Amino acid sequence: MSQFRAKKLDLGAYVNIRNIRDHTKRKVFMANEPERQALRYIIRNTTFPQRVRAQAQLQLSGMHCYTRFTQIKNRCVMGGKGRGIFSDFRLGRYQFRLNALEGNLPGVKKASW
Repeated sequence: MSQFRAKKLDLGAYVNIRNIRDHTKRKVFMANEPERQALRYIIRNTTFPQRVRAQAQLQLSGMHCYTRFTQIKNRCVMGGKGRGIFSDFRLGRYQFRLNALEGNLPGVKKASW
């Protein structure tokens, strides 16, 4: 993982190792996504020769695991929690509540009826 980590991180909130790892995975995924898509297209296209498709399959399986979409996990950017995340805000339930009550989230207010 340290082979991908940048010297200076552009994280703006609470930093712990889980957030750093998630940030690194997102960056690596974005950088390698076009190559993965091309290899997957070659593998699935039956008009290519079998040898070319097999080579593409070997290249795809040899890529680092951080290039896969399944490695990315929604994680709270303020607390680092991995469960109970509002994906629109990338905040955990508790952090969402605190920020909403303080008025830090635009368009969010406490419901009353």
